[in-house]
Amino acid sequence: MINKEIPAKPVQLLLAPKYLLYTGKILTAISPFIASRFAARLFLTPYRYNIPEREKEMDKNSIQETITIPSIDREIVVYHYGHSDKKVLLIHGWSGTGTQMAVIAKALVQKGFSTISFDAPAHGKSPGKISMMPFFIQSIQHLIKLHGPFHAAIGHSLGGMSILKAVKDGVELKKLVIIGTANSVTHITKDFAKNMKLNEKVASKMKSYFDLKFGEDMDNYSGAISAEGVKTPTLIVHDEDDIDVHVSSAIEIDNSLENSELMLTEKLGHRKILGDPEVINKITTFIAV
Repeated sequence: MINKEIPAKPVQLLLAPKYLLYTGKILTAISPFIASRFAARLFLTPYRYNIPEREKEMDKNSIQETITIPSIDREIVVYHYGHSDKKVLLIHGWSGTGTQMAVIAKALVQKGFSTISFDAPAHGKSPGKISMMPFFIQSIQHLIKLHGPFHAAIGHSLGGMSILKAVKDGVELKKLVIIGTANSVTHITKDFAKNMKLNEKVASKMKSYFDLKFGEDMDNYSGAISAEGVKTPTLIVHDEDDIDVHVSSAIEIDNSLENSELMLTEKLGHRKILGDPEVINKITTFIAV
């Protein structure tokens, strides 16, 4: 018997119910316009999941509070972990939580830091049904006002894009780490549409809808565009086998940053990378120096 590896799947395919994929295919055949609105709603709706075992220690031992972000009138749950004045802000990715980087947080606490993280609107324990990158950015900016200054910040995936934009817009840090971070919003919408069994025409209409809805070209939020205004020393960590965000994004962001270091890994993918000992050692050393 031949032993074949099961191919890895993007997170959308892993978490999306099959009936949504069928619905998208049918709507695409009937009307790309209607399908684009359906896709936009899905795109803004994060998935929730039970807390994994590896995150339970941080969940149990952190001080948690619910606060309101006035600029967007949304509530978020904030996690305070450790007791040092040297603070690191952790920003999770899409469908993630404030404990998603629990292994990294534990290593930072052992190095003499404390961490502050949060469940973005409609993520984890925070209320709501839809979320979007501007909500992440507004949450970051409000937490900086409440609990800053921060020594460093670490962003995973969409969290990396969000903190890059926040730093470009004025957030001050001594060190910045981004992990598995995407570059182009246009590419993100195309990949999302592909993963949800929709076509590029639907993806294009969805992107145009977001541009109209938010009153600007959403590619202004792309990683490499934000990176052009960032002078903070930045460590970029990305896995060459990441199927959620292609490694080319890391290279493009690295090329746009003024002061950056690129760490490429293999066979860790988009999420396993957050618990890899070599990656964690690199991150904590970079932040501590």
